[in-house]
Amino acid sequence: MKTKITVLLFFAFGFAFSQVGVNTDTPLSMLDINGNLSLKVVNYNGGPTGGAATPINDGIYINLEPLSSNLDFILPNAAAFPGRIYILRNITDAHDARIFSSGGTFFAGNSNGSTAAPIVMEHVGGGGESTTKTLIFISDGINWTYGHLGFN
Repeated sequence: MKTKITVLLFFAFGFAFSQVGVNTDTPLSMLDINGNLSLKVVNYNGGPTGGAATPINDGIYINLEPLSSNLDFILPNAAAFPGRIYILRNITDAHDARIFSSGGTFFAGNSNGSTAAPIVMEHVGGGGESTTKTLIFISDGINWTYGHLGFN
């Protein structure tokens, strides 16, 4: 009986502290990928302004397509999804997208102060540039930290 318990504990301990490597025999992290990484891309249309915002709950790279009266999108509660990452891109050239949170405040990545919702992701028309056209949002388990993906 002791032998069976010892073997069982050995395997349980090994699985609890195991690392997975993709295209590597010596993973250095819990998940170590030696190669390209593809992420699921999802397209969302906006929800009605002042009404039911479109929930963002699937995918990592998300194309937002706000329409003239449907500009609103809502992230899930940050406390329910610690570590969750979303990369959002407003793909229209005519309408801003407005981002809300169903729980947690927004903190700009370069600031200690919180920002009131909504976070506005600007559209770009006429070939202009905007640092809010593509934003990344990361849950810290309480709030959402966000910043732009741009190269200035």
